[in-house]
Amino acid sequence: MSLFIKLQQLEAQGKALKIGLIGAGKFGSMYLAQALKTPGIHLVGISDLNPEQAMANLANVGWPIERYSASSLDQAASTRTTFVGSDAKALIAHPAIDIVIECTGNPVVAVEHCLYAFSEGKDVINVTVEADAFCGALLAKKAQQAGVIYSLAYGDQPALAAELVDWARTSGFTVVAAGRGHKWLPHYRESTPETVWDHWGLTAEQAKLGGLNPKMFNAFLDGTKPAIETASIANIAGLHAPEEGLAFPPGSVEDIPNLMRPRSEGGVLEKKGLVEAISCITTEGTPIPYDIRKGVWINIEADSEYIRRCFKEYSVQTDTSGRYMCQYKKWHLIGLELGMSVASVGLRRESTGTARYFNADVSATAKRDLQVGEMLDGEGGYTVFGKLVPAKKSLSRGNLPLGVAHNLKVIRPVKKDQVLTWQDVKVDETLPAVKIRREIESIWG
Repeated sequence: MSLFIKLQQLEAQGKALKIGLIGAGKFGSMYLAQALKTPGIHLVGISDLNPEQAMANLANVGWPIERYSASSLDQAASTRTTFVGSDAKALIAHPAIDIVIECTGNPVVAVEHCLYAFSEGKDVINVTVEADAFCGALLAKKAQQAGVIYSLAYGDQPALAAELVDWARTSGFTVVAAGRGHKWLPHYRESTPETVWDHWGLTAEQAKLGGLNPKMFNAFLDGTKPAIETASIANIAGLHAPEEGLAFPPGSVEDIPNLMRPRSEGGVLEKKGLVEAISCITTEGTPIPYDIRKGVWINIEADSEYIRRCFKEYSVQTDTSGRYMCQYKKWHLIGLELGMSVASVGLRRESTGTARYFNADVSATAKRDLQVGEMLDGEGGYTVFGKLVPAKKSLSRGNLPLGVAHNLKVIRPVKKDQVLTWQDVKVDETLPAVKIRREIESIWG
């Protein structure tokens, strides 16, 4: 039975999945734009550091003013309206909440919210993929121990790529590579919030009108987000990170079968079973037609002559050998698709992406020379970018995970493009995010 039919049935019974949303920024607002139109859903409460801005976002996406207020969670729960406040823990702990959507974008805070939700017996949909990239496998274990579900967000690229991987393996195919698209030139690694719109394709005025956060969008441009998201794909699907990080080979959708095969067969992969990101522009900066910049893809293998004949009979576009083909989703709609996770978790008790491995990590890497006394400002900022690294290499070298590289003081000089280690910064070992990372290092290190 389809999820939508199940939601309709829930609505007809006068019931609903009861949701608490933490963070009503861009991603959260995109979900809010869809939530009122979805049967069987009651968004009981929203927690945001700026409740007034959250209410403004509700109005901006079309919520009638009578549907939300700052009265109380109890009243919202009994009247099927939505409470807007700033106390995330009170929202998580309220008995009316079934599913917590963590949407802050702050990995350190997100870990705390996830752990607290597990302790309160609540399912979690973690939109903050930055947290998942550095400790998702352990969050998943802790959720399982608590008897709840931990899921990544459908609409974001890791969950969509994981869905393609699942389709392939369930159908009997071997996944040779999987990943997402990107717009990439090597000097983008140095981009800051001041330069992001010069490369992104929007003017500063257009970005301001859309309420776009330059630091967040810079995290996409400078390669950090692709590293984070491919790390999550690897850790969900049991794939691996390239030894030297993402290569960002340029190509169209039609180029994927030739690109994403082993080097020994004419491709760019050092071996089968890797994640990668494909650039939508050439090395000279020329746009490539029919790119996969906003989507996800997998490359699969026909491991018998019979299957290769089937590919040919059904006019499947393959690589030059006829052995490899790609499946893809051209677009991802971010928070507009989040309802799929809500329904899957709430109705089928199934996640839309959960880390089961710790194969890939994202290490904080210096954008420029860093001096003693400087403060790291996290992803998308002025000081560091995230580099995809095999987890074993990251742990053995003591690399500083990008997820905690915010508001940390540099205590040793670090050269540009050098990966930071724990010894390069002053760390608050009492933070839950640091503790859970240390636990990961003790388990997988």
